Amino acid sequence: MCDPTLHGSHSRPSEELWRNATTLQSTCLKDASPAEVWGGENFNHPIIQSHWGELKTKIRNHGIYILSSEHIDTSGGHCAHLLSSQQRDHKLGLHHGCELPPELSKKWPLGIDRIRDLWVSNADGRLLAFLCSVAKLYEPGNSLYQYLLFGPRAFLVLRPENVEAVLSTNFEDYGFGARPDIFEPLLRNGIFTQEGPSWKHSRALLRKQFSRVQNRNLTHFHEHVDNLIACLPSCGVVDLQSLFFNLTLDTATALLFGKSVYSLRADTDQDADNKLFAESFNIAQEGLAKRFRLAPWQFLYNPPSFRRACANVHRYVDRYIDSLDLSQNNSLDDKSYGFIKQIALESASEQSLRDQLLNVLLAGRDTTACCLSWTFRLLVRHDHAMDRLRKEISSIMGNSPHATREHIKKMPYLSYVIKESLRLYPPVPLNNREAIRTTILPTGGGPHADRPMLVRKGELVVFSQYVNSRKSNIYGADADDFRPERWESGELDNIGWAYFPFNGGPRQCLGEDFAIMEVSYTVVRLLQTFPKISLPKGDPVEPVGSERQRLTLVLSSADGCRVEIKS
Repeated sequence: MCDPTLHGSHSRPSEELWRNATTLQSTCLKDASPAEVWGGENFNHPIIQSHWGELKTKIRNHGIYILSSEHIDTSGGHCAHLLSSQQRDHKLGLHHGCELPPELSKKWPLGIDRIRDLWVSNADGRLLAFLCSVAKLYEPGNSLYQYLLFGPRAFLVLRPENVEAVLSTNFEDYGFGARPDIFEPLLRNGIFTQEGPSWKHSRALLRKQFSRVQNRNLTHFHEHVDNLIACLPSCGVVDLQSLFFNLTLDTATALLFGKSVYSLRADTDQDADNKLFAESFNIAQEGLAKRFRLAPWQFLYNPPSFRRACANVHRYVDRYIDSLDLSQNNSLDDKSYGFIKQIALESASEQSLRDQLLNVLLAGRDTTACCLSWTFRLLVRHDHAMDRLRKEISSIMGNSPHATREHIKKMPYLSYVIKESLRLYPPVPLNNREAIRTTILPTGGGPHADRPMLVRKGELVVFSQYVNSRKSNIYGADADDFRPERWESGELDNIGWAYFPFNGGPRQCLGEDFAIMEVSYTVVRLLQTFPKISLPKGDPVEPVGSERQRLTLVLSSADGCRVEIKS
């Protein structure tokens, strides 16, 4: 076994941890309880006991990673390679003056108590609030690290400079890690699972299509928002969130396939295949979220219902591909225009075409629906913002029934409302990257959080737009409050990587304009149509961020978006 002292002081675990880890790897080949492996009654906790069989299998099959980003192996060649790479990393860290940030405090070995805290807070719908409370303990540096249970070391970084390094400056140093395998059953090999040359090709292909749509008027939203309004009562209480998810599914499928699934229409008016697709797509997405939470044990979740849902989605998209007529050219204003034909002309195979369409559909549907839901949840709880927005819409729109791009450009307060909603509730609040080579983060290390940090190959960097957006040193003492006016002065125009709801760098969201236009148009139409949209009597007005949340691949409200409508 390799000598742990040669790893260097930058990441050397304690001798006790080393002994426990090696004991664990050997003991798990036997019939032993967790308490016998480490000793101590803490390891007789029901959570550990219930998953002990899975943990032992994982250790047998995949080794143990808590000591470095490499497999620990007793073979001489591997050991020599490991020592050499560790020494190179150590020299690199010394050369740049790298130091570790604080380690996340824990009471149990391997931080199992922290994993328990994450599970409990997630089950309660308050995982992000828990992460915010942890981050506040480590201000002003807002960087820390933790050895994951049977996984690599992970850094939580919240400084904008570090986020920029991961997503932009040192983009080539990071990859997705387990994400392609997690998403493979549904998304296969598309832009959100690809890396390297294949990703660059996909991005160039899709950028052309989104650029074409960006020059399009907003008439493609009219029919679907009309269908949404038809689902709403003239008076009464309704949950907008589920309807927004249907709306964005309809607009996204219309954009991609040239024909919508019309999930907002009554069941009797909806094609059976369309209905099956909508239901299967929801089930498949839920499955991806469960696999994501299980990583690196995502293979444990693959039930028949999930596989059937993925197969149904694939068959539905294949039907459109099989019926393609590439001899006709549709203009942008043609109702039947869709990405599918344009992408087909440059796709290597039918499977490649299907994969790209599903990747864009996944991104375009849920993120926009979440933004709409949080925007209305905030507006009905902040009367001053609702009143000011109504006045702006009325003054710009007059008697015009449908907003255009030109109308929306003249509504600055609408843009402030949407920005503030995205700041407080970014659709993708947590993200991570895995280092594909040893690299450097520019700041956050050391006792004063002013030293670079060494990230070794295979280690994770976790970042959170949700936590970042609540930093008082950037947004002021009221950073936790919904106040669209904070964007009015222009002081926040150049905050850079402190605000990145659409990601940034080479992977910045291609559909940003489409999403903002859809949210803007929908907000304007609903406020034009209904003179009164308010919070139902008796519903709570909780502090922003204290409500129950539902975190899957995106961030939605666990309690929906209940509003009272009066015509």
